[in-house]
Amino acid sequence: MDYSNNIYLLEYTKVNKINKKREFIMLRRYIYPLFLLAVAYLLFSSNDAKTIIAGIAIFLIGMVFMEDGFKLFSGGLLEKVLEKSTSSVPKAIGTGFLATAIVQSSSLLTIIVISFLSAELISLSGAIGVIFGSNIGTTTTAWIVSAFGVKIKIAHYAMPMLIFGVIFRFNKNKTYQGLGNILVGLGFVFLGIGYMKEGFEAMKAGLDLAQFAIDGYLGVLVYISIGAVATVVIQSSSATMALIITALATGQIEYVNALSLAIGANIGTTVTAIIGSLSSNENGKRLAVAHFIFNIVTGFIAIVFLYQLADIVDSLSAIIGIASDDYAMKLALFHTIFNVIGVLAVSPFTGRLVIFLKGLFLEEDKDISRAKYLDDAVIEVPEAAIKVLRKEVSHLYDNATEVLSHALSLHRHTYIGKDEDISEVVKSSVTQINMNIDEFYEKKIKDLYGDIINYATISQENMSVDNKNEVYSLKIACRDIVEAIKDVRELQKNIKQFLNNKNNYIKDEYNFLRKEIANTLDGIYILRNSDDDFEVLIKIKLLEENLDKLDMIENGKIDNLIRKDKIDSKMATSLINDSAFAYDISKKLISVASILWIKDRQILELGGN
Repeated sequence: MDYSNNIYLLEYTKVNKINKKREFIMLRRYIYPLFLLAVAYLLFSSNDAKTIIAGIAIFLIGMVFMEDGFKLFSGGLLEKVLEKSTSSVPKAIGTGFLATAIVQSSSLLTIIVISFLSAELISLSGAIGVIFGSNIGTTTTAWIVSAFGVKIKIAHYAMPMLIFGVIFRFNKNKTYQGLGNILVGLGFVFLGIGYMKEGFEAMKAGLDLAQFAIDGYLGVLVYISIGAVATVVIQSSSATMALIITALATGQIEYVNALSLAIGANIGTTVTAIIGSLSSNENGKRLAVAHFIFNIVTGFIAIVFLYQLADIVDSLSAIIGIASDDYAMKLALFHTIFNVIGVLAVSPFTGRLVIFLKGLFLEEDKDISRAKYLDDAVIEVPEAAIKVLRKEVSHLYDNATEVLSHALSLHRHTYIGKDEDISEVVKSSVTQINMNIDEFYEKKIKDLYGDIINYATISQENMSVDNKNEVYSLKIACRDIVEAIKDVRELQKNIKQFLNNKNNYIKDEYNFLRKEIANTLDGIYILRNSDDDFEVLIKIKLLEENLDKLDMIENGKIDNLIRKDKIDSKMATSLINDSAFAYDISKKLISVASILWIKDRQILELGGN
């Protein structure tokens, strides 16, 4: 195999990605000032535009507060629901719909889904199903705005929400803080809708935008483009829909043009998703493309059958009691219908879509000396952050088993997970493996250890006490792995010295130490593949009981060897020290196994860990 060519290709790929990110950053650097200048011009040129833009800004602030509030208020409930309710595509779609309808934030849901994909808690098909359902869930914003925002003095209800929200935010209880953020968020959302409505009503007196309405499919395409651009600029389809509905309710735009704007808002979210995925991992890119395909297909269906869908909306409106001239509610119904049709059209092909996406974005071969699972998209979601930390510590453990085995002059593939008698494997493995443990630690352990500790520390900022304790345990596991490596470094010196010694007694004793550590590593390999925490606990207790064999002073083994003159005093002191190292190594590895592979905290505490 031509390794040099592979390294060249890997480096080329990395450099290419870095260059693309730089180009994107440079593009944003130029676009952002132009955007600010455009907003400034609108603010100073028209008081009505100023009011509408202020309404959009307040609405977006409200959405951010609501997102943060649900993170605190749910206490990880949303993450647990997503983890257990995405086993099939229909269930995932339903979960995505309900979750987005409740939390009113598709971006929060997307962050959690990407993080769960990275942690391998849900499948790609399940994640795609959640995103499909989320598109239907976002239509509830349109229902809220059309049902309440444009029909009542909604801004009046904003003030009590803001007052009680601020009061709750000062409570030390995180549930109350979360509720406070939700109320503040709702207050700002209502206030923003009030400002947008006020701005459009004032604009109506001086400028009637409806006079610029364009008939036919030319008008459809123009307004779709406007809706898409507005969503890209505002970075929120919910805010765009609120803007469209308030403009429609105040007579600023025609109903058919509003339908086209709603389609454009849906299409515009694909651009937002793609921009957000540029710096994301493979999972983020896959979901962005799935989102893009869904919205393009949905948009195409809505454009082709626009007038037929409008007729369906009229028929359903009469059935469910929506007035014939209540165009705001009709728009909300249209928004829901074409998203549901999109899900029905695309979801049957989820399996093929998964195959396509996995082929489109291949997983990179990552350097085992650096983190494989830690991802910034995960760090703000406590449940997922703990899961990826657990997987990364397991990765560190796997790296450690290599150095531990080689230090014992053993190869992992000869005894771990095999049916072979480990005693015989140890006796036949007499060829020394020349490994520089210090060099191995520097190259394959140190950086990974640092990555985990840094990530764990940052992830704890927004965690509950229980979650922080779990992360602390994982840090302890990391420390034990590293200390086991340092202990085996001391043991390795005498293994090299006595492995081929003429004195068979000392050689047998060092083979015994090698065998016991190897038994521990093999036992851990077996138990880590079990899904039953009680079974894991029992196996760990058996491994712990086996540790007594390594206490050569207490069990009198050393005394017996010295009295019978089988080993000299120098050999005895080396054996005493090395048996202590072997004991500590095995004990630390067993402790690591308890933390990593007993998932139930109560069972872990039952085991005394």
